[in-house]
Amino acid sequence: MSQFVSNYLSPLGGIVLAADEEGLTGLWFEGQKYFGGGLSEEAQEEETESIRSAKRWLDVYFSGREPDFTPPLHLTGTLFRCAVWKRLMEIPYGETTTYGEIAKELSAGGGTEKMSAQAVGGAVGHNPVSIIVPCHRVVGSRGQLTGYAGGLERKRSLLELERRQR
Repeated sequence: MSQFVSNYLSPLGGIVLAADEEGLTGLWFEGQKYFGGGLSEEAQEEETESIRSAKRWLDVYFSGREPDFTPPLHLTGTLFRCAVWKRLMEIPYGETTTYGEIAKELSAGGGTEKMSAQAVGGAVGHNPVSIIVPCHRVVGSRGQLTGYAGGLERKRSLLELERRQR
């Protein structure tokens, strides 16, 4: 499957977008932790429809409004990580939840095994499509800002942007 990349300049720094024929596969701040995970060295610089859609989404988002659409996504990972990323998409704009709450919800819905907040944190940290899959909306058990692959200052800025519009 072919991979395509394009750049986007956000108010918080450069962003690299990646996509394949099915949808967006990556969105990373330049230089962030886990940058380019799963990205092929043969990726071609090209604006696919998925990348154009993601750029429109980012334009709306950084203008301070909640986007009313989601670009096509093609997230790949373990069943556990995909379940966590799906749960992230359910966190409302301008709101937060905790790693522990997500662990509790996934444990309750998925069987008898208890899941740890740390396991959820690992999956959240490896989210390949930041911002659109809103991992920045997950905070520590007492509401404190913890772990964000793009850096805590960016996490704080993203949350403040969303709170200003509520």
